[in-house]
Amino acid sequence: MNGPALSLPAVLTFAASDPTSGAGLQADILALASMGCYPLSVVTALTVQDTAGVESFLAIDPDWVADQARCILEDMPIAAFKMGMLGSTEIVTVVAEVVSDYPDVPLVLDPVLASGRGDEFAGDDMVSAIRELLVPQSTIVTPNIPELRRLAGEDDGEEASLAECAQALLDTGCEYVLVTGTHDATAEVVNTLYHRGGVLRSDSWQRLPGSYHGSGCTLAAALAANLARGLDIGDAVYEAQEYTWQALAHAFRPGMGQYLPDRLFWARESNGNGDDK
Repeated sequence: MNGPALSLPAVLTFAASDPTSGAGLQADILALASMGCYPLSVVTALTVQDTAGVESFLAIDPDWVADQARCILEDMPIAAFKMGMLGSTEIVTVVAEVVSDYPDVPLVLDPVLASGRGDEFAGDDMVSAIRELLVPQSTIVTPNIPELRRLAGEDDGEEASLAECAQALLDTGCEYVLVTGTHDATAEVVNTLYHRGGVLRSDSWQRLPGSYHGSGCTLAAALAANLARGLDIGDAVYEAQEYTWQALAHAFRPGMGQYLPDRLFWARESNGNGDDK
């Protein structure tokens, strides 16, 4: 007997596996499900890591990445794409080819170029491929400040403003750029949404103590979920930030490294253990 048709919007995430579930594919799945979407996934790389950092990673064969995606896309409708760590220049190329067949599906690009500890994931060739092949197809790109400067192709000797760097990405064809201020030395975290006409919105959030693994993944996945659910860009961005801040405020430290966001915080807010916020 056939069951009812899927009523949840499906979001397809391309990301590396993270055994800690702090970031990467597993983090995306948790956030997407928490935000009311059905998560679908394409594995781009395998990682050896713990909550302290990434020891090594193995990029998946590009043909396998493309085949994973096309098999799913030929089977069910997708309401949004979310891109995380892609693993190699060749994977960037095949993923760009896959999503080019779905220009009407919102695409959230989280340009994961390094881990929070600074472990390098992307060389100059891969950064160039992301800038030339994926950024132009993106609905919104969500870089932190170091990622923004690398993607904008800023020379080491220059010090372009964040607005100029965001405009450089917008000039390639993407619709919006959300620059996150987690790496900025400010009392509050200021996230700024740029459109071709300038700043669309700017939101300030209390800077929480501690070091967190997967905050960028959480924000981008929540944003993809909101777009998949039909929210307009302003509401989608704000609600994704609110969800991420709450997940970080309820973060826990299961290992000896960074704190992990609690993406299911809402399920435990009234558990009687003093976790209410």
